[in-house]
Amino acid sequence: MKKPREKRQAKAPRATRLLALDAWIDSALYEAGFKAGEIWESITIFFRRFRVYGGKRALVEVLSEGFTLGTAGMVLMLALAMPAFEETAGDWRAQDDYAVTFLDRYGNEIGQRGIIQRDSVPVDTIPDHVIKAILATEDRRFFEHFGIDFLGLARALTENVRANSVVQGGSTLTQQLAKNLFLSNERTFERKIKEAYLALWLETNLSKKEILQYYLDRSYLGGGTFGIAAAADFYFSKSVEDLSLAEAAMIAGLFKAPARYAPHINLPAARARANQVLTNMVQADFMSEGQILSARLHPATAVDRGGADSPDYFLDWAFEEVKKIIPDGATHSLVARTTIDPNLQRAAEESLEFHLRQHGKDYDVSEGAIVLMDTDGAVRAVVGGRDYGASQFNRATRAERQTGSSFKPYVYAVAMESGFEPGSLISDGPISWGNWAPRNYGRGYAGRVTLTTALIKSYNTVPVRLARDHLGIDPIITLVKSFDIESPLNGHKTMVLGTSGMTALDQATGFSVFANGGFAGTRFGISQLLSHSGNLVYDKARDAPPPRRVLSEKATASMNQMLIQVPEHGTGRRAALPMTRSAGKTGTTQSYRDAWYVGYTGNYVAAVWLGNDDFHPTRRMTGGSLPAMVWQRLMTYAHQNVDLKPLPGVDGPMRIDSDQAISGEVAQNGQAPENGALPLALSASSAAFLKNLSQAFEKAPPLKPSPQIETLSAL
Repeated sequence: MKKPREKRQAKAPRATRLLALDAWIDSALYEAGFKAGEIWESITIFFRRFRVYGGKRALVEVLSEGFTLGTAGMVLMLALAMPAFEETAGDWRAQDDYAVTFLDRYGNEIGQRGIIQRDSVPVDTIPDHVIKAILATEDRRFFEHFGIDFLGLARALTENVRANSVVQGGSTLTQQLAKNLFLSNERTFERKIKEAYLALWLETNLSKKEILQYYLDRSYLGGGTFGIAAAADFYFSKSVEDLSLAEAAMIAGLFKAPARYAPHINLPAARARANQVLTNMVQADFMSEGQILSARLHPATAVDRGGADSPDYFLDWAFEEVKKIIPDGATHSLVARTTIDPNLQRAAEESLEFHLRQHGKDYDVSEGAIVLMDTDGAVRAVVGGRDYGASQFNRATRAERQTGSSFKPYVYAVAMESGFEPGSLISDGPISWGNWAPRNYGRGYAGRVTLTTALIKSYNTVPVRLARDHLGIDPIITLVKSFDIESPLNGHKTMVLGTSGMTALDQATGFSVFANGGFAGTRFGISQLLSHSGNLVYDKARDAPPPRRVLSEKATASMNQMLIQVPEHGTGRRAALPMTRSAGKTGTTQSYRDAWYVGYTGNYVAAVWLGNDDFHPTRRMTGGSLPAMVWQRLMTYAHQNVDLKPLPGVDGPMRIDSDQAISGEVAQNGQAPENGALPLALSASSAAFLKNLSQAFEKAPPLKPSPQIETLSAL
């Protein structure tokens, strides 16, 4: 009985200490609260001295709310500014130190990149009338604003409302420089916000003279030229210091739309624009009417450049390719032989412009992109937009737009590799994958169908069922990457219906695997790099890695057998060619924002995208409508007088339709057909033969007249 009592006596002091600690905490909290209350009461009494009533109270309330909203606005502005200032992290002052002259596939010079951007003339040495012409047209208040000109913006809005169209822009010269240095030409709200912040950043970090210098050196002025010094040399074979007022006005007019007002392309338009620049100089009080009268009466005339513009979208991409493949230690002054075919490039540009002009308003679509390749991977044409002068953003190589149903062939290719066949049956019925329940375009279901039918009719539920129940997402991603597609995939289950973005270049690259028998690693735009002394620096046949098989022969044949039925019986019938069988796939994204047709023959692969830069929906345009028509017109031209090749696994390349064959013919009188088909073009082999024959005739010795002819002439 003694031991338990001892234990209770041992515990008593510990309990007492805990109770004391609890009492201390309670007391401390009470005292702290009481003290805080006293402090708060003192603060309240202090601020009562500043309490106002009546009209003053209303003013204080307004100011108080203003400070609150201002603080919130500052936080929001900081959040918006952070992405903009990230653009300045790199060495933005540096310029490309490569000088590359580009040749087409036939050896003709088509443009330059690199050195043409480095020419620079100090602002102090540029004639005063040149500077005035540019500022009067681009930014009259350049030396007065801080990067954003609210007065100029208000004036531009007033003039645009008065003219009921966009006749003046509100961007300052600094904002335009910010776009040229750091941003793309995509017309998005995000880009405009970044542009405004970067303009403020430039004004803070550079002097006005430096901003003007960068602007004059790095603006695109048509003809493949960047910078006013290069433009003066290209258009007038002069240095900037020697430009007359008329010539300065013509160059100043190029900053707005170089392709539209380039004097070697459209001299009347260039002169009309130059006359407007002269008017701007008078209105800005930079010169009097008498001082510009001579320039009005004697407009400038540009050096004759043959009337052909350079393929700038292709050159921009090819220049980046050169920098990827050039060996270490090689000279930086190079000649690059490219794969571009000028005839096919013009045909691609014409097909896009023709259909957008004819049907763009009907479908509410304003932009497009095309990439055309040989099935061996040689890129023959790149169209990155309708007007390089208006927008240098290359939609063919940089714009990652959702692919829609044109992504489905990659899913079916994985299925073919996994043991499925074109005739395999699968259910086209309602399906849900988590909280996602995709439906077909027509809202109906066909029951059990073959994979061929599902692909050519573009049913949505079938590729989803394949991915969910049989394939998984990871194998699809692995296959797409193995096709040398560089656009990143989002990896989401909705990816199987084309929610990931791809470029037109990547789409053509991916479908080329089906066209060339299952091999990847074939795409190229540069066949050779040489120094100006003729030394071979790079040769694609020698230095590039060989193609590698990424799709089995059986799977490739199965895909081709299915995809040839899309233009014949499926959603791409407007893409059917009159002279040969083709394969392809349409693609239409949610809300009709993007429309695709990607197709191929045994000779060529082409990807066509149509949409709007600001992502606003088109008027129910599908891939089987306008994109298929653009593709068909281009490919009809491309296949004139060429040896038609069969697709792997498909018997017979020819598919002649007598009712459609007229679309590829030329009228007997030598005129283009009434339906607008492009004229016939000689194949490369035919052109080479005729060229060699012409050279042989030129080198042949003159024929001596026969005695009979001499006798007859004497009579």
